Amino acid sequence: MSSASTVANDIRRLLKRGGSREHAIGVQWFFKDEIKSHGWRTASLRKAASQVRRTIAKERGLPLLLSVADKLFSGTNLEEKTFGVLLLETLTEDFSDVEFRMFESWISRISSWADHDGLVHYLIAPMVAAKASRTKNVFRWAKSKDRWHRRAACVALIKGTRRKMFFPEIKRLTAILLDDEDDMVQKGLGWLLRETAKYDAKKTVPYLMTLRERAPRLVLRTACETLPAPAKEQVLLKRPHFRSHAK
Repeated sequence: MSSASTVANDIRRLLKRGGSREHAIGVQWFFKDEIKSHGWRTASLRKAASQVRRTIAKERGLPLLLSVADKLFSGTNLEEKTFGVLLLETLTEDFSDVEFRMFESWISRISSWADHDGLVHYLIAPMVAAKASRTKNVFRWAKSKDRWHRRAACVALIKGTRRKMFFPEIKRLTAILLDDEDDMVQKGLGWLLRETAKYDAKKTVPYLMTLRERAPRLVLRTACETLPAPAKEQVLLKRPHFRSHAK
């Protein structure tokens, strides 16, 4: 019977064989930071992960899936980490606080916004939306010295805000992170506020108006991206200046 290490190594070999060098170069250009990639396209990677998930789940069940994903997310290759997330992305309703703590521990393994957003948006955020008490972790992350924990605090609330949840928590989080000078955190906060505005503009636009004099340009412009033109102009125009810490 195959161990988690054996299965993970089989998957690594599959990923190495199936990539595209040309696409890997494109991935490197897109992410700017140094990314180790085999050059898989997301649709093909998701299809392969779905096939592997069904095989493992049928033969060994959820415990092996979790162990394999844990080993893959320990890797340094983009597709390895993404594959680990894709193995689990449809199963978050079956997870408990035990798995949530495991996924939280993975944040320390993040090396780029690509593996960050896969982990947080597809595994952590649905679990935060399913159990609101998990937002206490969000505020702990928001005070971390690590940029990826602070970005995670923002992205972890996106699934919930799309259900019109967490508006008080989002205001509290914004107050903590609005002066953050890291561009990855600013983009994460802007993304969260954009989704909040998209799904509840009636509440969010007046709130954005209270931020317009002190919010960094990157945060406020991202937050307004999906608003109708009149609302966007109301928030963005006639400001004496924009602060910008984007790098």
